[in-house]
Amino acid sequence: MCVIIETEKQQINGHACTGGIHMGDKKLVITIGRQYGSGGNEIGRKLAGELGIDFYDKNILRMNSDESGIKESYFHLADEKAGNRLLYRIISSMTPEMRGPSFGSDLISADNLFRFQSEVIRKLAEEQSCVIVGRCADYVLEDADNIELVRIFIYSDMDARIRRIKEKELYAPEDIKKNVKRIDKERRNYYRYYTGRGWADPENYDLLINTSTAGIKGSVRMIEEYIKIRGYKI
Repeated sequence: MCVIIETEKQQINGHACTGGIHMGDKKLVITIGRQYGSGGNEIGRKLAGELGIDFYDKNILRMNSDESGIKESYFHLADEKAGNRLLYRIISSMTPEMRGPSFGSDLISADNLFRFQSEVIRKLAEEQSCVIVGRCADYVLEDADNIELVRIFIYSDMDARIRRIKEKELYAPEDIKKNVKRIDKERRNYYRYYTGRGWADPENYDLLINTSTAGIKGSVRMIEEYIKIRGYKI
């Protein structure tokens, strides 16, 4: 599917699609934060497919490994989990430094792995329009040049989330709710650790969607309509 985006004043690539959505020199980057079991991954994948742009979620971990030379398993162990100094950082209102990654003694520390990942995310955003799920991408890209950033947060009622996870048969039925709460807590702590902000705080996002009422297809449509409101034509 070739999607061409334009504004009221300017049409971009009016005759052909050349490798994704863009607006002049700017790339359109949609970041999706999500509660576990809310359908955020599925929404991101469907949205990217309809817009004809790339989708990134756990596949970023392999790219992190390729970029750094560090085994992919280390990135999986640290994926969307806070470093080991969470309490200290909450008390002191500090966040890890966003400097470049190190190849020194802290090579495989959680903070350094996050810096490698952040570099990969920034490079992706510089090179192409895309959808990125999780991994504090909204925070990593907030000051990036030459991108149009759209920040989405997907949530859902607990009962709907339990039903969705039950369909995937990932846990025994009696263990689903506690695992939903556990993974939400990991994501909340991870986001707080690296950004100093509240994971589900509306101020951090442009659009929040409850999939219990909107559904997956409805959520995709809502995001597309919001993109239009931002001045794009799809």
